[in-house]
Amino acid sequence: MSTEKEKKEKKAEEVVSRILELREKGETRAELKYVSKLRSPIRARFEKIKHKIAVMSGKGGVGKTTVATNLVAAFKSEGYNCGILDADVHGPNVPKMMGLRQKYPDFKGRTFYPLKTEEGIKVWSVALYWPSDSTPVMWRGPYKTRVIKQFLAAVDWGELDYLIIDLPPGTGDEPQTIIERIPELDGVVIVATPQEVALLDVRKSGEMVKEMGVPVLGVVENMSAHAICPDCGEILKCANCGNEITFFGEGGAEIASEELEVPFLGSIPVDPRIRTSGDEGTPFVLKYPDSEAAKNFREIVKNIEKELEKHKPPSEGE
Repeated sequence: MSTEKEKKEKKAEEVVSRILELREKGETRAELKYVSKLRSPIRARFEKIKHKIAVMSGKGGVGKTTVATNLVAAFKSEGYNCGILDADVHGPNVPKMMGLRQKYPDFKGRTFYPLKTEEGIKVWSVALYWPSDSTPVMWRGPYKTRVIKQFLAAVDWGELDYLIIDLPPGTGDEPQTIIERIPELDGVVIVATPQEVALLDVRKSGEMVKEMGVPVLGVVENMSAHAICPDCGEILKCANCGNEITFFGEGGAEIASEELEVPFLGSIPVDPRIRTSGDEGTPFVLKYPDSEAAKNFREIVKNIEKELEKHKPPSEGE
């Protein structure tokens, strides 16, 4: 009778053989699925999560974390069991924007348990362990990569319908490590603003994700089109000519998504209340559910669900 060790070794050999076969055929996405099977500590933490979606941007300052926190809140408002992983080690703002006041999550042995917001959204971030919000993260590349791998393997999320991962900006070590290591990542949402300089980085992000064999679920244009009055919620217009006021333009991200041949998921108008609600620790879509921007966030969530259905992997044997 085979020992447990022999069974595991045989299973590993079968997986490696399958990986080499898929690599020879050039089936990158399928290969990543099998590679993840070899990473059992990390895989065990994510196996009860139905959908894992990373939110990234090619550069900082486009409102990536604002979009990520409002997307998870929008999914929660639809009745889903949700969590958000703050993987931006140098700018971990998710706990503040989700309204977490508590620090130092519970742990048992090598297992850490996320904190929960008042709405029941699970949150984990390296910021939960800093002595103060002003403590800088002075880690070099190799150490950051090691820490990322450790918390991916240590945090027990339990059962979730959706986990949103707020990636660091850019296309460097950290986003690459997370995209590679999270087993069966459903896809990536790219956040941009309408300016041309931001759209150049959208293209870079999209090409990187594609090269890694992960689906780009689509592009979100933040701070788009008209501006909204924070008091009455109406569109701001020039007192002189009556034209709608736009700060950053509109439509650029849609053009970039066409060039990348990926879906355009929707746009978020400039509403100052989005900033203030984030500063106060309440996601905008929960505080102003009837606003235009909140409706747009919910529409983006529906579009993401449609894309997930399109990218749904075939079941074993198909």
